[in-house]
Amino acid sequence: MKNENDNSVASNVDAQPVVMHSTAPGVGVATGESGVVGRLKRVMNQPNDSTQKTLLVTVIMCLVCSVVVSAAAVLLRPTQASNAALDRKRNIVQVAGLLKEGGDVEAAFKNVETRIVNLDTGEFTDQFKDVDYDQYVAARDPNLSIALDKEADIASIGRRAQYAEVYLIGGEDNFTKVVLPVHGLGLWSTLYGFVSLEDDLTTISGLKFYKHAETPGLGGEVDNPVWQGKWKGKLAFDEAGDVKIEVIKGVVDSAASSASYQVDGLAGATLTSRGVSQLLRFWLDDRGFGGFLENLKQREAS
Repeated sequence: MKNENDNSVASNVDAQPVVMHSTAPGVGVATGESGVVGRLKRVMNQPNDSTQKTLLVTVIMCLVCSVVVSAAAVLLRPTQASNAALDRKRNIVQVAGLLKEGGDVEAAFKNVETRIVNLDTGEFTDQFKDVDYDQYVAARDPNLSIALDKEADIASIGRRAQYAEVYLIGGEDNFTKVVLPVHGLGLWSTLYGFVSLEDDLTTISGLKFYKHAETPGLGGEVDNPVWQGKWKGKLAFDEAGDVKIEVIKGVVDSAASSASYQVDGLAGATLTSRGVSQLLRFWLDDRGFGGFLENLKQREAS
């Protein structure tokens, strides 16, 4: 026999709404996956114009791009280093007049002997014979460079490496030209380049800058082949051995006695022109390669 309490319980059960759970608590409703993956999928199932979905897609794209860029940088590093070395060789053989149009850079560079010079003594050194030496990296190392005072630092480079590479065309014992790396401040940037001297170590055979950020059409005209061609045959030193070469303001008077030591200025780029003069005076003088060039002259004379 049923009592009234049994009827009451049954009626209460029937009166409660039935709640159906499609998934267990903590599981994505649409995906059936729990945790972070479930939450990500719920966000991705939102409309495309939702704030959460927009932010999520942006973050994912940033992460993917970062991975791709980082991987590319690592994988391409050997190629970049190889290209940088080839470009350096190209600039050296070009300023020395060894590279014909369309010629092979590596073949032309076989005529070049690379040596490292101690700028304090002017002598060759084998200290870095088995090391990939970089003069500009060394200039930032207090153990491999010296700080320049304002009076000495006419090229405005701050520090000068103790050692520097030089390039002997034809080899040390029978060179026909010498190529020297030079750099100094222009108007907006440091100009990096090479100057080539004939075997008399006085006559300039070429000047070329390969890196700078000077104003295009003004100071940037240091790249102009026409202006570069004006350096060929100019004299870097006078008869007393003092550095005499300079870029003047305006056009050189070919009838003047000083014409052999002067190059036409860059129109509208007075400070860049002055910077070129100053950097050459620094690197060709005793602060730079002066001692080295003097030693070579004495060896040639003996």
